[in-house]
Amino acid sequence: MSIFSSHLFHTLNSMENVVTNLCLFCLLLLLLPSPSSSYPLCTNLRQPSSKTGSLSFCPYNGKVCCSRAQDVQLQKQFEAMNISHSSCASAVKSIICATCDPFSAKLFNVDSEPRSVPVLCNSTAANNDSFCSSVWESCQDVLILNSPFAPALQSKAAVPQNVTVSKLTDLWQSESDFCNAFGGASSESSPCFNGEPVSFNNTDALPPPKGMCLEKIGNGSYINMVAHPDGSNRAFFSNLAGKIWLATIPEQDSGEVLGVDESSPFVDLTDQVYLDTSFGMMGMAFHPNFATNGRFFASFNCDKEKSPGCSGRCACNSDVACDPSQLGSLDSGEVCKYHIVVAEYTANGTASSPSMADKARPREVQRIFTLGLPFTSNHGGQILFGPDDGHMYIMLGDGGSKGDPYNFAQNKKSLLGKIMRIDVNKFPSEDEMAKLELWGNYSIPKDNPYLEDKGMQPEIWAYGFRNPWRCSFDSERPSYFMCADVGQDQYEEVDIISKGGNYGWRVYEGPQGFVPQKTPGGNTSADSIDPIFPVLGYSHSNINKLGSAAISGGFFYRSKTDPCTYGSYLYGDLYASHIWAASETPRNSGNFTTSDTPFSCAPDSPIKCDLVPNSDLPALEYIFSFGQDNTKDVFILTQSGVYRIVRPSRCNYACSKEVVTSRNPPAAAPSHGYLVLPHSVMKLLLLAFLLFLVIFL
Repeated sequence: MSIFSSHLFHTLNSMENVVTNLCLFCLLLLLLPSPSSSYPLCTNLRQPSSKTGSLSFCPYNGKVCCSRAQDVQLQKQFEAMNISHSSCASAVKSIICATCDPFSAKLFNVDSEPRSVPVLCNSTAANNDSFCSSVWESCQDVLILNSPFAPALQSKAAVPQNVTVSKLTDLWQSESDFCNAFGGASSESSPCFNGEPVSFNNTDALPPPKGMCLEKIGNGSYINMVAHPDGSNRAFFSNLAGKIWLATIPEQDSGEVLGVDESSPFVDLTDQVYLDTSFGMMGMAFHPNFATNGRFFASFNCDKEKSPGCSGRCACNSDVACDPSQLGSLDSGEVCKYHIVVAEYTANGTASSPSMADKARPREVQRIFTLGLPFTSNHGGQILFGPDDGHMYIMLGDGGSKGDPYNFAQNKKSLLGKIMRIDVNKFPSEDEMAKLELWGNYSIPKDNPYLEDKGMQPEIWAYGFRNPWRCSFDSERPSYFMCADVGQDQYEEVDIISKGGNYGWRVYEGPQGFVPQKTPGGNTSADSIDPIFPVLGYSHSNINKLGSAAISGGFFYRSKTDPCTYGSYLYGDLYASHIWAASETPRNSGNFTTSDTPFSCAPDSPIKCDLVPNSDLPALEYIFSFGQDNTKDVFILTQSGVYRIVRPSRCNYACSKEVVTSRNPPAAAPSHGYLVLPHSVMKLLLLAFLLFLVIFL
């Protein structure tokens, strides 16, 4: 065979692989549900309140986006319109009351260009009524004082200025123009308003996976995993001691293991990190533009007696009515001997570009944040960047000691028990730092919920947490910011974090009332707060006979590898080696159901899985954390090693949506329902692709 013929042969084989993968990907896209982001949020981007109860004017009860005072104001606004036509009056009342709907953020499109009127359902399908059309028919010739439909027209048509009384026909030339402006179709990604509170199809539920198949690809014991920001098949792994490694992720079905050299870390920060039972390097985050700017961050604990640079303000101080001299009897550790630190490092100058760097300098570039810890536990420490806003989120626990005796989590001037949101791209002046009493070298995003509230720390994004352990943003729906919060004695929880939300601790542990044993820091009554309760959780007594539990948050599964797990939120428990898959029921409703998902290890796992004695379960031991790579495959970081979710057929789990080909044969005989693409079909697809190249290129 000539060199040219050999090259052509290999090229055609490569093209066949490309076409195969492309076709499989396209088929898979058809099988997967469409992305959406309809989680209940109000127009101020906060979660609906369950405290208001039933409104007297607007037809809403339960979780609503209006207070009773706002309900009274809406009634006055409606009565001032002086609408004489009953059908029109009923329609307009429902429209102005839509601001109270739990999904009002989506109805009024606040994440884009906020609307004065919600998106009115405008169905064009036969035998399907259009609410937008019915509003036009009822109101087109009815006089409305200060019509809510007028403001949106000002830039679209010649409307006389200062017109306060109008009919729709004064403002719009036709029903078509009116519904083009105010109408829209209902979809999974965004609901529309049909005159009644938004509801979802109760039968539209995502079934739980029948089982998850795992393969073991690494023996290392890590607590953090972050995908490389350049989009490559690489990821960073870190351990509690303070080492970070850069690893290559093997392709699915390759039979290869994690490409990592334990003897050569990306960076070694162990001389800066204080390591003990509850201390160490808790988090790491790489700047979204790391591939070009080389910036990355580590969150760790330090001991001021051992590290000269370990110094900062104590979280127990006069601002939060805490006297450090009074804490000794509550905890064995010295008050604020230990600190939590967020520091910046760089990979610049170690390679031709940061994306090519396999080493970084261990020298700290600058200190972003430092806080002295009052006790020796519950200090969180995860850091991550928001996918939409590019800001850094810092997860902090209540600081420790049983029952949060100083009530730090509810104290609005304390940063303990909070999720912070800061801007590390813009650094403050000395005047700004002094004015806002900042705890480090960062600025406050202008849309933080408490920036103008003198009674709250401006860094706070959400509060009322005990010990948040592993949070993540859904890669397809960034409004789903999921965070697991470790409970104390009774309950473990998962919350969806929203702007300004209060998640209840220590007034509540999960959905259950909590009575602290000691309250030297004062108390917070249940009547004085409007808590957001968890969307998922479990009681300790339901997990194991010992009753001990500690939740580890995970990710929404968005990989194409296991289509039957797609869309489920995966999380686990540190001690019990349980893994759960939770789904919204109905979809996009914010209501979750969960199942204790069976899992097993693939017989052809690259590294043989050790099994729990007298069972076929892989011996995960402690589940430290979860990870996600750039293909959205999900990894489980455990004491016994690194595991990855793989095709269900490799463990003989039935999944009718899985595409199985001769290129990736199942480990066991497949169950019925698999879609197999014959080789002849692939050849036809290849010929079609070549024909396309000849004609169009």
